[in-house]
Amino acid sequence: MTVRRSPVLRTASAVLSSVALMATLGACGGAASGESADSLTEVSLVFEGALTVCTDMPYAPFEYEEKGKPTGFDIDLIRKVADSLEADLDVIDVSFDDITSGDSLNNDVCDVAISAMTITGERARVLDFSSPYFDAKQALITPRGSGLDAVEELAGKRVGVQKDTTGETYLSDFAPDSTQVRAYDDAAGLQAALAAGELDAAMLDNTVSGQFVSDNPRLKLAREFDTGEQYGMAVKKDGNIPLLRQINSVLADLRQDGSYDKIYGTYFG
Repeated sequence: MTVRRSPVLRTASAVLSSVALMATLGACGGAASGESADSLTEVSLVFEGALTVCTDMPYAPFEYEEKGKPTGFDIDLIRKVADSLEADLDVIDVSFDDITSGDSLNNDVCDVAISAMTITGERARVLDFSSPYFDAKQALITPRGSGLDAVEELAGKRVGVQKDTTGETYLSDFAPDSTQVRAYDDAAGLQAALAAGELDAAMLDNTVSGQFVSDNPRLKLAREFDTGEQYGMAVKKDGNIPLLRQINSVLADLRQDGSYDKIYGTYFG
């Protein structure tokens, strides 16, 4: 496995599920005019013999490097897909925006993206999503003793989010108008700013907030918000039907044989 560097909510649970279902069903429909039968049955990869994966690191415990190698919950899942294709796994670290905008996949930088990415209607317009593989919530992280425990109390406060995430959307929808929302390019920058006292609070997925808080005793997880979010893997829009089918098949098998629970336990207990 290798890592290569590249230079380069407003949805309730039911809506998220239907978006993923429609994306999958739409991708698995009959051949369009001029579309070959092979394009619907044979998995084609950007680089022969390797499943090339775009992700945005670090975002522990989903994707991060350990001893120079990619690891994490997402990486273990996508490795199972690569194994099913008898392909090597090649992980490329790109910006989250390059993933959610569709640029990386639709320009054939990689075959699949997995990056703790919530399925949304907006993203589904430029990406084809797999079946959901993880449920998540939003979490408000604040300094201990700050008295900040609710979104309504963020008026006039500096609140950090990661750019182009559902946390940013949630604050846009529900925080007071005077909230100073500061967007960071990656989770590492957001967490560093909060730990350094440059922010009054941060909004991020609850699945990564636990480790962050445990590493910073002066912070606390003030509150979680059930936003009905579900993560999905993504492939090129209308361009990789066989790979999408393969991903969904592997996810179903992992849940059926208990492998998913074992991988989950490794990272979340």
